[in-house]
Amino acid sequence: MPARSKAQQKAAGAALAAKRGEQPKSMLKGASKDMEASMTESELEELAATKRKTLPERKG
Repeated sequence: MPARSKAQQKAAGAALAAKRGEQPKSMLKGASKDMEASMTESELEELAATKRKTLPERKG
């Protein structure tokens, strides 16, 4: 499933980095913290890989 907003794509990228150990989990806040705990690495990769050009800043 592709990301629905730039904010969601950015949060997925942060969560993915923490899941891979590239940044400490303690740096995560809000949605990225929830995403890291509840999603698999492949799900996060799919969200983070979404092209940002056509996405709105925030959904809603």
